[in-house]
Amino acid sequence: MRRNAVRGMTLVELLVAMVIGLGVTLAVATLLVAAENHKRTTTSTNDADQTGTYAFHALDRAIRSAGSAIIESAYPTDRGILGCTLNVTSILPRASAFPAPFSANFLAGATATLAVAPVLIGKAMSDDGKSDVIAIMGGSGAAGGVSRPEFGTGSATSLVLGNTVGFSPNDLVLLSQPGVTDCLLEEVGASASAITTTTLAIGGTTYLTSTGTTTTLASLAANTASYVTPIGNATANNVQFQLFGVGTNNILYSYDLLQNARLVQGLGGDTSQPITDGVVQMNAIYGIASTANTAVIGDWRAPTLTTPSVGYDISSVMTSQAKMEGILAVRVALVVRGEYYDKQVVSPTSLTIFSGYTDTASGASLAQTVTVPDTHYRYRVFEFTIPLRNTLILAQAATGGGG
Repeated sequence: MRRNAVRGMTLVELLVAMVIGLGVTLAVATLLVAAENHKRTTTSTNDADQTGTYAFHALDRAIRSAGSAIIESAYPTDRGILGCTLNVTSILPRASAFPAPFSANFLAGATATLAVAPVLIGKAMSDDGKSDVIAIMGGSGAAGGVSRPEFGTGSATSLVLGNTVGFSPNDLVLLSQPGVTDCLLEEVGASASAITTTTLAIGGTTYLTSTGTTTTLASLAANTASYVTPIGNATANNVQFQLFGVGTNNILYSYDLLQNARLVQGLGGDTSQPITDGVVQMNAIYGIASTANTAVIGDWRAPTLTTPSVGYDISSVMTSQAKMEGILAVRVALVVRGEYYDKQVVSPTSLTIFSGYTDTASGASLAQTVTVPDTHYRYRVFEFTIPLRNTLILAQAATGGGG
């Protein structure tokens, strides 16, 4: 009778097999951990890249067109718009602070001081106490921005011009006068009959500004020194008077100074609109023309009252037409954060922005140190220079440089 010889595994063989199995398990586990860490790193970096890219797109689109239909009013002579206090019915000047993230620090709550300018930077004026506020003002390029003299025969309900070619119902205009503190935002009537050959009937339901802080519609319309500047259309919502800032929740917000969406479109309330989250800090500096009326950046200035950029704080810029006209670009730095929290420390305690940029007048560095709030997250710094094309074009025209 034949016996099957089946030999069991010896203890030594069992131990060897266990060691090999443990080795394979450890190798696989190590590979999985490494793959997961790589995935988290890649995902976190991609999140930060997407945040920075989208924030850049939103800011670039607004800042690049700053001053459209407004900066033109300064050439070849002043029409009283740059630096005037913007009066918009009961909207501006505000009786209270702007909504968050512009409520705590922007203009120290003194909203009546807000003046018309293509771009303004409020140093550390976001509610987070670190980020700057960027104010952008511009109209529709289609409106042309060609200021027209008032014939001095207008009234509290009408403006009289040499002609009204190019105007449409619900158009928005700025009524201004050189030497007068206020400028008034007015709306052309909603019907076709509001526009005749030489007269604009003022009576839009949203932006009729009868009385400003220091002047009235009637007094400006009855003065031959006044000007009417078209900036866009209320129903088209193509006038961009906006604030950008960062909240305490690391969200980049915008705020419509004219509240068009709420008042004309019937959307939302008097609140700021979130653009993207993950923005830890936003700061900006001015690119300044080398000499007056030139289209070459010769200096960079921080928006401060003290060294290194004396006189480029928001209040000083708002009261100086020459400084407004000399701002050719804005350099923006965004510090953005990925979403994934890592148990290990993965970021340095601080980051540097505007490295290599100096204030030529003082020779001081404009570099800033940004404290990283939590080193267990990954951060990216986005820096980009945005030219103000309207200021550049007109600076070239003023020197005969062409467009």
